[in-house]
Amino acid sequence: MRNILVIFICLLLTLPITQANYLNTTQTEKQSSSRAALLNGGWLEERENVTILHVNGSNYQMGYQHGYLLQEKVQENIRAFLDFANTSISYDALLAMWDTMNVYVPQEYKDELQGIADGANISFNDIAVSIAAIEYADHGCYGIAAWGPATIDGKLYHARSFDLPSTIQDPVTGRYAHNNTVLVVRKPTNGSASLCPSIAGSFHTGGGINEHGIALGIQICWSKDQTFQGNPYHFRVQQVLDYATTAEDAINIVNTNRTHGFNFIISQASPPEGFIVEQTANHTYVGTYNDSVESKHPFWGFDHVVRRTNVFLETTIAETQRKRYDPTGFIGFLNLLLYKKTNCPFFAVYQLYSSVSNEINTSWGTMDLNGTMQALQNGYRADHNFLLRLIEILGKGTGMAEAWNQWTACPDTGDMVVSFATHDQMAFKTEPHYFNLYDLLDAKQP
Repeated sequence: MRNILVIFICLLLTLPITQANYLNTTQTEKQSSSRAALLNGGWLEERENVTILHVNGSNYQMGYQHGYLLQEKVQENIRAFLDFANTSISYDALLAMWDTMNVYVPQEYKDELQGIADGANISFNDIAVSIAAIEYADHGCYGIAAWGPATIDGKLYHARSFDLPSTIQDPVTGRYAHNNTVLVVRKPTNGSASLCPSIAGSFHTGGGINEHGIALGIQICWSKDQTFQGNPYHFRVQQVLDYATTAEDAINIVNTNRTHGFNFIISQASPPEGFIVEQTANHTYVGTYNDSVESKHPFWGFDHVVRRTNVFLETTIAETQRKRYDPTGFIGFLNLLLYKKTNCPFFAVYQLYSSVSNEINTSWGTMDLNGTMQALQNGYRADHNFLLRLIEILGKGTGMAEAWNQWTACPDTGDMVVSFATHDQMAFKTEPHYFNLYDLLDAKQP
């Protein structure tokens, strides 16, 4: 009896432990089951050494897939952007900016940010602050749309260069943010499918194409007319890709709850047409190739081509950016040399505008997927513009012509050619890769 009693007491003593282990196992299984459900439809593949991220489902689900599948790269990039921002503005100041803009951000995108944060095991505030840092930062970019007689077949071709300082670096691993590039194939439950060259931790890098033949790209334009009481461009671009079915839809979206100075190139496949949107907090201009604004000296227009870099052409909006409309000549050069006093980089910006424009002039009438991409890349290489090449060398780390990715797409067919920067080569010096939106959407998860 004594032995039986001892055994019974031992069983009683071990029962809670057994129950605890069972409960912990059950909880782990539930977590694994929940994670599996969140990851359903999200996966990674590699093609031609390009990382392709497929996300699918609700906004939170797509965010979680993004953060979980690219966890290490997302962590590196968020640390890199926070470190980059810290050189000029404090974390608390950027968080205050986000808190001001937060009211205007659609809830679905806040849910997606939370998903990225949860999947990558980082804080929501860190992602929010990094977005505010990009909104606040000075960066470059170039956009082109060509169609009709400008192209070899009349179809519309849309090109974009995404430019940011090449010195944005994770202080922990030493990896540069532009090394963590990714091509995002997006299939939201509520919204349109899209294709965007991007970086880990971001939905897009300011542009892309969607399944309705809509394409867009954004260029920041410094302006005194700005506010943080609006929806950051980060989310307005995503709204276009998720919901616009016409260029008019896209224009209305980007012009709602404006914040700072931006140029957008917006285009549609059918009927093929491209538009420019210049905007500040209180001003906007919407035009196309044959508007008089496009040919105001020293700028010039092309038949059935629209393009922009980081300079306003419409005179009222240009006044919010620079005192002197014409950024060229000796005065423009002097302003650039005295940039720390004048805060006027537009002589350099004009060199990029001019260099790419001259390449468009050479290829006009024969532009296609490769030709438009070549015009963009040749313009950045600046073989025929010594001043721009010198500016690119001396301006390392400023974002001037430092292309993280460059792409050209035919929204009608879904074809895209894209080049990504490497550790020591900007995107205009790397080999292009070819993809198709609809082929990627049909790809099967292994």
